[in-house]
Amino acid sequence: MLLWIIGFALLGSIGAIAVAALFLLFPEGIRRVLIPHLVSYATGTLLGAAFLGMIPAGLKQAPANLVMTTILAGMILFFVLEKLVLWRHHHDSHERGAKKRSGSLILIGDAFHNFVDGIVITAAFLTSIPLGMTTALAVIAHEIPQEVGDFAILLDSGYERKKALFLNSLSAAATLPGAVMAYFWLGEMHDATPYILALSAASFIYVATADMIPGLHQQVTPAASLRQILLLLMGIGTIALFHFRG
Repeated sequence: MLLWIIGFALLGSIGAIAVAALFLLFPEGIRRVLIPHLVSYATGTLLGAAFLGMIPAGLKQAPANLVMTTILAGMILFFVLEKLVLWRHHHDSHERGAKKRSGSLILIGDAFHNFVDGIVITAAFLTSIPLGMTTALAVIAHEIPQEVGDFAILLDSGYERKKALFLNSLSAAATLPGAVMAYFWLGEMHDATPYILALSAASFIYVATADMIPGLHQQVTPAASLRQILLLLMGIGTIALFHFRG
């Protein structure tokens, strides 16, 4: 089981960085076309992993009222955390050297986010291998557009391309210690697993609905909307395929 966790934790972190780095090789015009498509697909994988995998698995292991309360508390927690990040970003934007600090904050925040992703992947694998695989897939899908965006911010902050790639890879590597630590911690505390799954589901739902879907609404043409809907359903369908086959 630990080998499964390590393998998919590396795939979810270093794999996402590798794909994101490949996107940098494309001209900016092509990236602008591809990224919205990837965001639509990633939104579907996040929602699918939360509603088809994590929440049902948590409900099998703990009372429904406690699981749903944990999800609600998680949504509120992520809202507050994002407000704090936005406030800090607004405060720093009025100071000299804000771009450089913004790049540093991106790296620190991304490292913490990836550490939590490792915990999420482990909690899912300790529930079942199919759930672990679908969760890791959702992590990979939403990490790729995020890492592309992080690269853009770092480059805009004055980092050289090679240094931005190295620092982003270092930040992504935080997934592995998070996964390994969670394996030994959650292995001794099985009762905590359904609530970790509930918080993970809250994180996926919040990222999809608060961060990704509003960006998709910026494209309002019928053709773009149809592509978004189809790709979102494809993301959900991919999770459903992995989950129900398992």
